[in-house]
Amino acid sequence: MTREALQDLSCDEAYWESLLRDVETQAPEPAGDHFRAPAGAPRSDAAGAAWTAALRASENDEVIQVQSVGSNRGGLLIEWNGLRGFLPASHICGLAAHLDDEGRRREIVQRVGRMFNAKVIEIDRGQSRFVVSERLACTQQDRRAALLAELESGQVRSGVITSVCSFGAFVDLGGVEGLLHISEISWGRVNHPGDCLKAGQSVRALVMSVDRENERVALSVKRLYPDPWMTVSERYSVGQVVQCVVTSVVAFGAFARLEDGLEGLIHVSELAEGNFMHPRNVVCEGQTVRVRVLNVDAAHRRLGLSLRRVDGDLVERAT
Repeated sequence: MTREALQDLSCDEAYWESLLRDVETQAPEPAGDHFRAPAGAPRSDAAGAAWTAALRASENDEVIQVQSVGSNRGGLLIEWNGLRGFLPASHICGLAAHLDDEGRRREIVQRVGRMFNAKVIEIDRGQSRFVVSERLACTQQDRRAALLAELESGQVRSGVITSVCSFGAFVDLGGVEGLLHISEISWGRVNHPGDCLKAGQSVRALVMSVDRENERVALSVKRLYPDPWMTVSERYSVGQVVQCVVTSVVAFGAFARLEDGLEGLIHVSELAEGNFMHPRNVVCEGQTVRVRVLNVDAAHRRLGLSLRRVDGDLVERAT
């Protein structure tokens, strides 16, 4: 974040420069990496890792927890992961603006030793400069609390996928993350969420439940669309010949997709005549075939299909 973008929080550029000069002249000089290190001071591997973590927190706009370890008239000296830094008075939440210099000083001193949620607003390892803001973290937490308060089951929200894992995907709804479980991605079978979702992708989802105490939100994408099994009997009937795509081949037959969210089973006995050893000798994944509907069971979400009973069609075996 640039200094210009912070002028509304830290008065003007002249004040910012004056405040930093004040810290540099009045702050104590602890050993190791700190806010203003002596030129040529050695840096350990641990300190290097801490600077890397601080830079990552700045780039990702993360909220970190810092401890105040000292003060001067400009603000609080803080420590995080062994790094010494500065929390300017203008970035401390709850500090009254009308106080005189002595009153402000007392208020700042009373906060020494406390833990603060903060965001990194300036970082320069070359200058050993590490500046944080509690006010920006408070703003983010306020937005998060407000969003949690207004989220309700049944709402449709837009968000961005932040990560994809084996059991689903996490979606940022604007400060609060919700879980899109693998079972709520599609009415059809999803082998892995990564097959149809990726980080950075924008999605619309239905809010299924909100646990404000534990800050958990359950989402669903598939429930934005009608369940195809609810009306399957209106579109398919016994004896009908339809076109479908083979989605998977197993020892007891093959599954085929008639439409999104609607799959049927071609049992091994309904694949072809004769001895063909394994279903893969007849069909393969991705192959388009014509089948006859043998049975429709909407209640149990089952469709029985036959490849060998399509009259007049020669079934070509997969190579």
